Amino acid sequence: MEEETKKIEVPAKFEKLVSEVEKMSIVELAELVKVLEAKFGVSAAAPVAAAAAAGPAEEAKTSFNIELKEVGAQKIEVIKVVRDITAKGLKESKDLVDAAATAPQIVKEGVKKEEADEIVKKFVAAGAKVEIK
Repeated sequence: MEEETKKIEVPAKFEKLVSEVEKMSIVELAELVKVLEAKFGVSAAAPVAAAAAAGPAEEAKTSFNIELKEVGAQKIEVIKVVRDITAKGLKESKDLVDAAATAPQIVKEGVKKEEADEIVKKFVAAGAKVEIK
């Protein structure tokens, strides 16, 4: 099944668009979906549900890691979110956020999907870019 999806031929007129979408994080894709839904007055709920049903390996995953990709302009707010989520001290939280400026950092491991989504919302509100893995 996975090999079949890899063999999908992308028409030349869509190659650039597909390439750009492949580079996006989960948070960016979610934001794009919301923009497209609002712009065209449609809902992506059915296709997303169908895609989830087609990928049972993704459904079986119950534990997720949160990776801080980019801090953004509001570093202090991001440090506060890290402290809140991890219960680390100020210095440890600041060190983690500083390290994320050079390479992505795992903020929290082994969280459930619902908790991971809530954590992502907090980081996005603070101006950071995160990814659920």
